[in-house]
Amino acid sequence: MDLFGNEEVNEPAAFAPLSERMRPKTLDEFVGQKHIVGPGKPLRAMIEKDSLASMILWGPPGVGKTTLALLLANHVKAEFIQLSAVSSGVKDVRAALDKAKLNRSRLGRKTILFVDEIHRFNKAQQDSLLQSSEQGTVILIGATTENPSFEVISPLLSRSRVFVLNELSAEDLRSIVSNALKKDEEMKKHDIEFEDLDLAVVFSGGDARKLLNAVELAVTLSAQTGTGKIMLTSENVKEAFQANYVKYDKNREEHYNIISAFIKSIRGSDPDAALYWMARMIEGGEQPEFIARRMIVLASEDIGNADPYALTLAVSAFTAIRYIGMPEGTLALSQAAVYLASCPKSNASYIAVSSALEDARSLPPYPVPVHLRNAPTGLMKDLGYGADYEYPHDFEDHISGQKYLPGEIGEKIYYNPSGNGKEKDIAKYLEKVRQLRKRPT
Repeated sequence: MDLFGNEEVNEPAAFAPLSERMRPKTLDEFVGQKHIVGPGKPLRAMIEKDSLASMILWGPPGVGKTTLALLLANHVKAEFIQLSAVSSGVKDVRAALDKAKLNRSRLGRKTILFVDEIHRFNKAQQDSLLQSSEQGTVILIGATTENPSFEVISPLLSRSRVFVLNELSAEDLRSIVSNALKKDEEMKKHDIEFEDLDLAVVFSGGDARKLLNAVELAVTLSAQTGTGKIMLTSENVKEAFQANYVKYDKNREEHYNIISAFIKSIRGSDPDAALYWMARMIEGGEQPEFIARRMIVLASEDIGNADPYALTLAVSAFTAIRYIGMPEGTLALSQAAVYLASCPKSNASYIAVSSALEDARSLPPYPVPVHLRNAPTGLMKDLGYGADYEYPHDFEDHISGQKYLPGEIGEKIYYNPSGNGKEKDIAKYLEKVRQLRKRPT
């Protein structure tokens, strides 16, 4: 039933998109997310015990957030009211909550209020959900593609259980397509065969909705042969996805090959090769955020303090993509790739932290030296916490020469700056500091 008391149609119309027609009717038909809906898992347990509570479903597009919310409503026999945070305001929220109050007081019926893209609600709109959620007037289910820790207000987040939905695997997506071809009435009218189903899976980007709707369009675009069979060629699939296919992600192997070539080209200071492999990824439909994230990692691992600005630029490229999207985001990716490839290189920070982590795992947990301990209470001061600490700014060149590692470790050196770029200066400075620490105490 909708907000105006009209009975909603449970079965999608024949002219609805394939993705809508193929929505699962039960949890057992639901594909993926076994970590939360499988036997004995938390969400299924909440349903079986009839103890459904407000929650946030966090995951990428097309992984089943809306479908799961509908299934939960069906399983607990609750009325399902859906709002889109993009088009709904406080007035719409208030109308939904009023309807939920009537359901509870007159019919003794639960109401699930599903807010799609809840991260688009501003603070006032989110605030309007607090009391009803806390009092149980509604079971709030919010869906978001963004990290709820940043996008959902703390009071609402504390009243909700957060479930993370993972990107669907290639196996999940193939299963969804197979089910559609076997069970959908329109699809069953044709004898459909794929020349390369994996190509469609790759282009979908893990989005089941996008995949099913593209498959339906590909069927429309395909010419039926004299035998009654429809062969979905790679060209049909590319046209349906409106994507220019470049050999890149076949069976996932090429994905890893090309990102490896891209990273190694930057590490090897070849901006031209880096641009070529990046162009292959972009034309192959790679997510630009993935490319930017890999450059952020490289900036620390392979450049480090030889040029500290490299990390700033890599992070800025990621932010720029979020702001402007594609294809303009290609410019930011290109700028970052060229700069990083042209930087002096050093993996000294990477080696240093790897060595320190190994000691943290293998050595005993040595106590913090007394002179480095904080002393917020009188008792701690009486115990000597912080005594004999030498404030570096009281010394020449702001270097005290005091020791900071546990005595059991001694003067071990983790970080050895390279002679490249900025690390030349860092190496000279640290040599001076380390000489001072060798003085007798």
